[in-house]
Amino acid sequence: MKRNQSLDALRGISILAMVLSSSIAFGILPAWMYHAQTPPPSHAYNPEVPGISWVDLVFPFFLFSMGAAIPLALHKKAKEGKGLWDILSIAVRRYIGLVFFALFTVHARSTMMTSEPAASYYGLSIISFILLFFQWYSPANTENKTFWLVIKVTAFVGAGWLLFMLPFKDGKGFSFNRHDIIIIVLANMALFGIIIWWFTKNNPWLRIGILPFVMAIILGAQIPGSWNEVVFKWSPLPWMYKFYYLKYLFIIIPGTLAGDWLVAEAGEIKARKEQTPPATEKIIAALSGVIIAVNIILLFGRHLVINCVLTVCCCAANYFILQKIRREHPSLITRFFTAGTYLLLLGLFFEAWEGGIKKDPSTFSYYFVTAGLAFFMMLAFNGLQLTKPGEKVVNYFSLNGKNPMVAYVTGNLLLLPLLHLTGGFALYTGMQKNVIGGVLSGLLFTGIVSLVTVSFTKKGWQWKT
Repeated sequence: MKRNQSLDALRGISILAMVLSSSIAFGILPAWMYHAQTPPPSHAYNPEVPGISWVDLVFPFFLFSMGAAIPLALHKKAKEGKGLWDILSIAVRRYIGLVFFALFTVHARSTMMTSEPAASYYGLSIISFILLFFQWYSPANTENKTFWLVIKVTAFVGAGWLLFMLPFKDGKGFSFNRHDIIIIVLANMALFGIIIWWFTKNNPWLRIGILPFVMAIILGAQIPGSWNEVVFKWSPLPWMYKFYYLKYLFIIIPGTLAGDWLVAEAGEIKARKEQTPPATEKIIAALSGVIIAVNIILLFGRHLVINCVLTVCCCAANYFILQKIRREHPSLITRFFTAGTYLLLLGLFFEAWEGGIKKDPSTFSYYFVTAGLAFFMMLAFNGLQLTKPGEKVVNYFSLNGKNPMVAYVTGNLLLLPLLHLTGGFALYTGMQKNVIGGVLSGLLFTGIVSLVTVSFTKKGWQWKT
């Protein structure tokens, strides 16, 4: 099946925004440039601060795209009649691969190896990047398959040797508790998302029906001594799995529905030529962009009533536009709009609960709002690519989205070590003394990471778990 540009673009803009948010100057920029719960200038975590910023959409958008990719990746295997054990092997392999990625990429950072990195440690970080390349790159052609398997195994052995030999900055060596929590969460979501989708691939209502039970355990766990609390706290390996991570199923599962609809739409287009008029798609895309912007700005500024009114108005406008298109079967745009509207409004109705919408600690309002906005972002990209300039923008983001693992580690394991080795790091930090320089430094850093990622994608050097 042909890849969906809007989905790849959503993943691409998410990963680049993740890089940007971590590379801009800290302390001197406006509060909306950071996570809402870690405001400047001290960036001290304050769980009492409600609201979200654009930074708080990055992770849920990436989760949503991960969920949507599950049906797209596995529907062919379902058609081929693959059994449960085949799918479990895929899910477990991806889970273990991401867990290793979470461990190795953190330990491979020069600042983790020693508190005062020298040139040799920066070199080790670059070597680690090369090892990651051979661990996760698989050539498209099947020639020399044995050769590439030997290379892959050698790269993993080399990484293991590095983890075993280095004392790291605390002198205690490798530790399972030293890992990338973002990737650990993604690993759990890949495992449970794949399994849940497989068992409910023919019954999406059952898939949705799982979510209230997850919610019940989370809420019931707040009662001391309840069995819910036991289930919530139980873990054979706490660093690797916590029931707490399953809260993100509220984003992953809506994403799998989007993936189902993308698969269905591909088949329906072959069966019928009728599609949504391009002009209508552009209008819906523009209104979707407005909905996203309005919710980011007004939820951050805590203008809750105005936000609800404007959101309802924009959604109503989209609804009446879609009503003009009479169809026997709902289009992909109609499905995305309906799901996005429902989730967004549900999240806004939940907003007052748990002290207001927050990313950390994440609230149910946060899950529903961000999942809804992810649908609208897909609609925005879908219409944007129908314009000549927009097509180039969506295509560029999609090139990044096809290779997210590269984008995720290039900054820490390749670019920063090179900046240190060449003296460029002083120039990079020297820019971060005022607002303009603080933003520009992040944009330059992210731009370089993006160019590396795009070049890898164009050469076919995609990393896959």
